[in-house]
Amino acid sequence: MARPRVGIIFGGRSEEHFISVKSAQEVAGSLDTEKYEPFYIGITKSGAWLLCDRPGPGWENGGARPAVLAPDSGVRGLLVLDRGRYETIGLDVVLPVLHGKLGEDGAIQGLLELSGIPYAGCDVQSSAVCMDKSLAYVVARSAGIATPDFRIVAADENIDPDRLTYPVFVKPARSGSSFGVSKVSRTSELQCAVESARQYDTKVLIEQAVVGSEVGCAILGNGLDVIAGEVDRIALSHGFFRIHQEDEPESGSENSTPVVPADISAASRARVQDTAKAVYRAMGCRGPARVDMFLAGDGKVILNEVNTLPGLTSYSRYPRMMAAAGLPLAEVLDRMVSQALTGTVR
Repeated sequence: MARPRVGIIFGGRSEEHFISVKSAQEVAGSLDTEKYEPFYIGITKSGAWLLCDRPGPGWENGGARPAVLAPDSGVRGLLVLDRGRYETIGLDVVLPVLHGKLGEDGAIQGLLELSGIPYAGCDVQSSAVCMDKSLAYVVARSAGIATPDFRIVAADENIDPDRLTYPVFVKPARSGSSFGVSKVSRTSELQCAVESARQYDTKVLIEQAVVGSEVGCAILGNGLDVIAGEVDRIALSHGFFRIHQEDEPESGSENSTPVVPADISAASRARVQDTAKAVYRAMGCRGPARVDMFLAGDGKVILNEVNTLPGLTSYSRYPRMMAAAGLPLAEVLDRMVSQALTGTVR
């Protein structure tokens, strides 16, 4: 039988473009090519779509051809420009390996819905909700899940710094990783932090700092059928945890080390996993997601954020947590693709 054709979309126009390329490199090295036939579609920083041989440094050059995902469900695949003519390449499933805006917020998912091609990961609605931290908090609270106290700052709104209780975190409401995130400990720092966040989003979130350990849990599933990876804990030497902000992330963070499995009690571990599953289901997620939380000193678990297309790089948290639970990246990818094709998790 012919191998299912898998379109792997990576790159993108967000600030996380380079992280996405590195995630796609790991996918290329781990996807079972005896079982699946991969097609790598890279999106440049300027938004051009190119069909390339393989993700990596200089992927845009060396024979990459312009290609678009046809929104016509009768095509169910790519239109590739070659020597002045278009050829069609059918796809059986798409694996988005995009992070941040236009990849994790429902935009690419909407195009895939129009195309009629099954795809791995969250749908349009759950992607949009999880990407907007304020909306995610509202949904979580309605499901009885604890969140930090927060307020939204609109694009044209001025905030009175004397009305806040410090410390607080100021962050873009709809951006990925730690871009534009600041910890504010005094009134004089607030305006600069808001301006920094507005570089990435017009909607800014101010949330009360939570005292506790930062923990996370990798999830793979579909509704009630959920697999939880190991829990990790972020061990900080100073400051606050920044994701993918280092010059050389492969060499490790300057102020944090992920501890996998987390060095917490068995009871705390179970609460973290149960909370991650509850968040995942409340948001309507499917496929992979990393649920980031705080574990307070009294044992309470508090939601931080949900990443619906978590990083898959060699230094990313999601594959480490899954590997610690006995699922290497190759197996995770196989399950993601299989789920997208069949709608069930093995």
